[in-house]
Amino acid sequence: MSPVPSATSPEVLRHSWAQLGISILAGVREIWAHKFRSLLTMLGIILGVSSLVAMSALVAGMEKGARESLIAIGGLQKVRIEPQALPTEQRHLSDQAVGITINDVRALEQNAPLVTRLSPEMRLYATVSARGKTFRPWSCNGVWPVALEMTEHVIAHGRMFNELDDEMARSVCIIGTATRDELWGAPEKVGREIIPLGEILFINGLPFTIIGMFQHYESEQERKTRELAQAQAAETTGGGKARDGGHGSKSRRHGFSVFYLKNATIYMPLNTAWMKFRSGMPLTSKSSSSSAAIGSTGDPRLSTLELKISDVALLPESLQQVRNVLMSTHKGIEDFTFRTQEDWAEQINTFIRNARLSGGLIAGISLLVGGIGIMNIMLASISERVREIGIRKSIGASTTDIFTQILVESVVIAILGGLAGLATSFALVNLLSSFSPTDNAPIIKVAALAIAFAFSVLVGVLAGIFPAVKAARLNPIQALRYE
Repeated sequence: MSPVPSATSPEVLRHSWAQLGISILAGVREIWAHKFRSLLTMLGIILGVSSLVAMSALVAGMEKGARESLIAIGGLQKVRIEPQALPTEQRHLSDQAVGITINDVRALEQNAPLVTRLSPEMRLYATVSARGKTFRPWSCNGVWPVALEMTEHVIAHGRMFNELDDEMARSVCIIGTATRDELWGAPEKVGREIIPLGEILFINGLPFTIIGMFQHYESEQERKTRELAQAQAAETTGGGKARDGGHGSKSRRHGFSVFYLKNATIYMPLNTAWMKFRSGMPLTSKSSSSSAAIGSTGDPRLSTLELKISDVALLPESLQQVRNVLMSTHKGIEDFTFRTQEDWAEQINTFIRNARLSGGLIAGISLLVGGIGIMNIMLASISERVREIGIRKSIGASTTDIFTQILVESVVIAILGGLAGLATSFALVNLLSSFSPTDNAPIIKVAALAIAFAFSVLVGVLAGIFPAVKAARLNPIQALRYE
């Protein structure tokens, strides 16, 4: 007597794979026989998969743009101290509130060892003009030279003003490319890059000499767009160099992003801003510890004070140290507040998490609707094939064979719909890219494609179980009598 083959024997495995292949071919034939009906059934899966991938790409693009912006303005180690309204219990002390002053800077230099950099800032509401043109920059600030490091600025042409320029309150300034573009012409418009070093720039009517210009700032996506435009222009001109001065026109369509704000910045020495636009009296020299001159002026307040700590891990201790010093110099009056980049990073994480959750929920509903459509069409298919199922059972097909065939048909529909959804998602993301800011351009990730496809297959399996069970339980005699 020959032994009974085990469930894991090669013969049984080959038979099982053969049966599965036959079921898959039968499912494909059934789908092909009803092409339009199957396409309508897949539509829910296609929309669900494409919306899931597109949502993921949009969120990934926004996250990338936000992270780039966070790095561009100094990273997590930077803290901004700003004036704030007094707490309710201190409102009666408002006439004693001094705001943020150079005196605070001196005190922090001496008593806050966890602070590695200090950058006082005096912000001006300015209109600049040159060559008969005017421009309103996003920010015109009086700062110390250390601001260059604090704000991640880079001098592309000329130089940064130094401590001597600040002490002597010289009328010099550093401009960004946005100011140059508005007053002297953008490179892509004039055909060459203009570097206005030594030119006179009137700030609120007062003449300043331009001694430096920042580099042009752009996101990675803007850079890629610019380089592509340059390559296309070079091909159009027969291999000649694109005449855009290094900045493609498309790279400027970025709205009020962090990169545009940096391009629309003007820096001047802090003492110059104080003497020419605020009090007419010099600030205390940086090397001096006295602040009497500041206290005797009409408006000693700084707009903000930026500082950089030694280590992000020491942020709570650093803020507490700074708070203790400021509470001492302000005589217990809490007229200041902290703005940390960590707060912004947490806001970014919260926004991204909420966007993923809401987008995933919407895409999940679309996939659920697609699954219901698959289940509905499979139930209709079973009703049409009752006699066929009865014949198959009568000639030896097992309950498992019938169950497998119906389930495979459902999964095949889901797989085809998932693949079509992936293809559709690329077209949808390209469409969305044309409406998105360049620094937030959608980014398709392989993980998102895999997850969306896996969910489509899972929906096909779940949607096919009930129809498959119903078909497998049909009584062959009753099925043969079915009209």
